[in-house]
Amino acid sequence: MRPIRPMSTARRGASARHGMSSALGAASIAVALALTATACAPGEDNASDQPDQSAGSSSDGRIKIPDDLKERLKERGIDMDKWRGGEWKNWDRATWLREARDFVNPIIQGLWDADRMRDAEGPQHPVEEQDISGDAGVTDPTPRPVGARAVKTPYGDSAPEAGKLFFDGPEGSMVCSATVVKDPAHPGKSNMVWTAGHCVHAGRTGGWYRNIAFAPSYNNDGLSTTELGSAGKEQVTPHGMWWADWAQTSEQWMAEGASTGGAGAPYDFAVIHVTPEKGGTGTSLEETVGAALPVDFNAPATADIAGMTASGYPATGPFDGQKLYQCQDKPGRLSLDADAPTMYRLGCTMTGGASGGGWVAIGQDRRPALVSNTSIGPADAGWLAGPRLGDVAKGVYDMVSEKFAGR
Repeated sequence: MRPIRPMSTARRGASARHGMSSALGAASIAVALALTATACAPGEDNASDQPDQSAGSSSDGRIKIPDDLKERLKERGIDMDKWRGGEWKNWDRATWLREARDFVNPIIQGLWDADRMRDAEGPQHPVEEQDISGDAGVTDPTPRPVGARAVKTPYGDSAPEAGKLFFDGPEGSMVCSATVVKDPAHPGKSNMVWTAGHCVHAGRTGGWYRNIAFAPSYNNDGLSTTELGSAGKEQVTPHGMWWADWAQTSEQWMAEGASTGGAGAPYDFAVIHVTPEKGGTGTSLEETVGAALPVDFNAPATADIAGMTASGYPATGPFDGQKLYQCQDKPGRLSLDADAPTMYRLGCTMTGGASGGGWVAIGQDRRPALVSNTSIGPADAGWLAGPRLGDVAKGVYDMVSEKFAGR
């Protein structure tokens, strides 16, 4: 079994995982994550050959990284001028960092153009399903496949919290799915997004992925791949692109996560804090899309859940990654390790690209809440599994909320 892996958006069809990388250490340097390093990037794989316009405040009111802060970043291995010129494509293992404090994701305007987002392909080397019959934990019988159903368009009306996540990894440009969630520090004004840990960090073999950006209600009208070729930006990304200025995943995923899920799979979740690519007037992501889901970290046991709904943008055949789908099923249990939390499992035919998509059920307050996210599934796409959200997940969520509480 393997993670429902991120789909490659590179035309060569690579089958990589998600990521990003760079070095940040002291809390004072972390301030850089809230700033933007802008550059135009009309080409598919080029950040920009044009110099940065200026440091300080621009004519549109946006903040640029000042020279003194750039120098402090250079001391930690981050040259912002080189980054904008394409250094983000250099995946030297010496600089592909792993620690939570090392996350950095400067905005490169125009990097995620319509063509680059549209060219999603499935993984070329799927991992065969493993036999889990000998697991010591509790595993229910394999669920029957449940056919994924297309979500009613426009997505902004039927599933406004859902969207598509884009990022660059060593093997190409990748896609996942993600969900807008509430921020307890900013009621009604959240800029927080929930996804899978493997959509932001490679686990034990690597570090943070790069150029992570979220497109809420991607392809809002459910256009075909051909139609998207001539569609306007308001149809492809109706709410614009929102870049991650911070990401947090579990220590367990960073230490034990693998391309086949590994021991980190029960902790395969992440929270991203985002900011609009083109700046803005202070309107939050939640206000922009008109919705955000609460997260339930104490969801009922599987026997007490009538059904869960998983959403995502599956990209491996028969899907093409351009449309939003959902599966609904009563969850069962899946145990990969007797010493690790038992995971939820649903019958579902969604494929790679659906990774990170939210699972919704009736929470403790009897209202819809996010209770899991797509993590792993077999090569034949008959079911999906997602982590139970407990104290570790709440710790990740709270850290992101608290980091931006005073901003």
